[in-house]
Amino acid sequence: MKHRRIPGRRTVTAGAGVAALVAAGVTFQFQSANASEPAQTSRPTALSALAAGKLASALGEDLGADAAGAYYDPQRKSLVVNVLDAAAAKTVEAAGAQARVVQNSLAELTGAHTTLKAHADIPGTAWATDPRTDKVVVTADRTVSDAAWAKLAKVVDGLGSVAELQRTKGEFTPYVAGGDAITGSGGRCSLGFNVVKGGQSYFLTAGHCTDAISTWSDSSGKEIGVNEASSFPGDDYGLVKYTADVDHPSEVDLYDGSAQRITGAAQATVGMKVTRSGSTTQVHSGTVTGLDATVNYGDGDVVSGLIQTDVCAEPGDSGGSLFSGGSAVGLTSGGSGDCTSGGETFFQPVTEALSATGTQLG
Repeated sequence: MKHRRIPGRRTVTAGAGVAALVAAGVTFQFQSANASEPAQTSRPTALSALAAGKLASALGEDLGADAAGAYYDPQRKSLVVNVLDAAAAKTVEAAGAQARVVQNSLAELTGAHTTLKAHADIPGTAWATDPRTDKVVVTADRTVSDAAWAKLAKVVDGLGSVAELQRTKGEFTPYVAGGDAITGSGGRCSLGFNVVKGGQSYFLTAGHCTDAISTWSDSSGKEIGVNEASSFPGDDYGLVKYTADVDHPSEVDLYDGSAQRITGAAQATVGMKVTRSGSTTQVHSGTVTGLDATVNYGDGDVVSGLIQTDVCAEPGDSGGSLFSGGSAVGLTSGGSGDCTSGGETFFQPVTEALSATGTQLG
């Protein structure tokens, strides 16, 4: 994918300035004109990113309509939960998280997604919910024309404080060209995670890979598998059944002679530190920056429900593994930029792919 830059009243700068939003190491402000951070009556419980994700899910169920998103603060090792009133804040604090009263409800943020899909589904655009800003952040790449930009800006402006618009200097594309390289029909992708189903061995990769290629070989050219299921666009996952007698451990290649053992799957949380392994650029790390992202790659290829990160990737990394420690998190879908200048990358949540294909991590 790629990005570009945009003028405008409610526009934030991306690209050379996309670092303001997604560059690794950036310090985010946890307060804004739309949010306040109430005094904590007790010190938030120190949590790992994975534990924070589980707590966020539980609190989301408890709070219902009073929940407005959550994110992980790695400096404080605490979960920050957006709420709409003081009563909900007390519930959050009692559970050991940090409460933050915000203006926009989860329903309003979700409604913004619906509006954008209905009125601004333009090739070269993407949008994702960022609970740190309590907004839906809309990004247009360099292929979006001035006329399309004007249309997009009008829709975003009509959403008021719920959304903001930015331009990126690159171009959003699926990364076609977990780890190890898999090839077929002149294309190359990356293996995501080895899985099992009914006692048989399979692996997950990107759906835009299995949409284009049906038979897969390893880097030596040996055929290892054929497609079992594929979902793209809409989602971006594919399931391949092993046809060769090869080792298929539940681990990710770290490209240094070692591997990361994968013991389970986890849902992403904004602020979570994650690592990606792929056959083009090997291993890179970063942070989850947005959830429920929708990306329009053009030619009718629209994918929703993605994880947005500031981890770099390049063509050929598609399908590769996104993980946090020993937990599988996502499959590389596409992005913008490269591993020299940086950029953002989107991932298919692995929990959805496992559920849809009826598979389990081995």
